[in-house]
Amino acid sequence: MSEGVEWALHSCLNLTWLEPGEAVTAARMAAFYSLPAAYLNKQLQALARAGILASTPGPRGGFRLARRAEDITIMDVVTAIEGPDEAFRCDEILRQGPGEHEGVDYRKLCAISQTMRRAEMAWRRELAGQTLAELRETVERRHPSAPGDTRSWFANLRT
Repeated sequence: MSEGVEWALHSCLNLTWLEPGEAVTAARMAAFYSLPAAYLNKQLQALARAGILASTPGPRGGFRLARRAEDITIMDVVTAIEGPDEAFRCDEILRQGPGEHEGVDYRKLCAISQTMRRAEMAWRRELAGQTLAELRETVERRHPSAPGDTRSWFANLRT
């Protein structure tokens, strides 16, 4: 996975702590972690295209969650950044080896392909089974000051 997934997840988490109707610019979010604003903006735009974030133009504009945190899964964010393609792509290299090849679907016969597909399905189920709200609750349990600290930091940043 690209670093954009990590950036997107942290950005979405930070947006869960905003007051209703509040938005944060890409530049402010990038400054929070000292990230390149142009690159983070590409990730935020991908999240907006996926319906996870809403983008508002203008002086009080920026990004905010487009849906409730309870309705956004971690897999939603990963898919918005990485796309829906499978992580493992079987190129059926067994077809190049010795033996009969006519009419054989090695993606279904190959033990390596089957193992990788099972692992990917488990990974996808795990990420689809956890919401942004659950992630937020975990962080708040471990770091109770995170919501207030984050809101304060965004409010006091001059960009």
